[in-house]
Amino acid sequence: MTDPTDLYRLDGDVSNLRDPVLLYHFEGFVDAGAAGRLAVEHLLSELDHSTVATFDVDRLLDYRSRRPVMTFDTDRWVSCETPELSVRLAHDVAGTPFLVLSGPEPDREWELFAAAVAQLVERFGVRRLVTTHGIPMAIPHTRPLGVTAHATSPELTDGQSSNFGRVKVPGSAASLIEFRLGEKGHEAVGYAVHVPHYLAQAEYPQAAITALIAVSRNTGLVFPMDTLHAAADRTNNEIEEQIRGSAELSTAIVGLEQQYDAFAGGSERENLIAESTPMPTGDELAAQFERFLAERGDQDI
Repeated sequence: MTDPTDLYRLDGDVSNLRDPVLLYHFEGFVDAGAAGRLAVEHLLSELDHSTVATFDVDRLLDYRSRRPVMTFDTDRWVSCETPELSVRLAHDVAGTPFLVLSGPEPDREWELFAAAVAQLVERFGVRRLVTTHGIPMAIPHTRPLGVTAHATSPELTDGQSSNFGRVKVPGSAASLIEFRLGEKGHEAVGYAVHVPHYLAQAEYPQAAITALIAVSRNTGLVFPMDTLHAAADRTNNEIEEQIRGSAELSTAIVGLEQQYDAFAGGSERENLIAESTPMPTGDELAAQFERFLAERGDQDI
């Protein structure tokens, strides 16, 4: 294996760090409602931070599969939005330092990348890694969002039960990091937020709130949440406006609520995974929200 240190450079002084948490999320894998992305973007926008390590994206990314945006002005190129995959040092509202690893998911050299992350974890003295993302589920937005927890050891999930049995799924760089670092004896936890399937392609701030609450409970970190709550209120109001304008959509939501309540009450034993559960008027539900999703895609939260 090539030396993992070739994949990154150190950019800042972390000599004063003491057992920090490392929160990580990569764009490119399943992230219903943009739960993980919005959570990380919110933290980086609300908290002061500095870059302490940067990865070599030229080696890790396939530019032909996701081309960077360049700006052409009249007769020349004036800018290129170079992607960045980096580790940042931030402090929560109580002043506790923690690290954030974010950026595009690597296209290649996953094993070397995981080894590089392991090196940084050991160099920075990280006590626990935490990742989060959203998964689409057959649930209504009118019920509390669930969370599926997974970790390198059972005690790290605080006894949370799972709706999943033994399944084979496509891998991700985030999952590989949890797996490989668990093999090395490091603590790693992941939270998959259950997002209503009809909102999976939208930015759904409530999912990010649920994700950050789960991270806070596990790590003790305290995050600023007012801006995110305000964004969630705006989005929820827009959703309710869509529902009030459509009797068909209202009926579909009621059907989802009945299905969810039956499951929560124990009378329905099937899981609520969107891909495998029959949906009441699912096609109509998605069609009714198509305009809403397009409008949300053009807005900032």
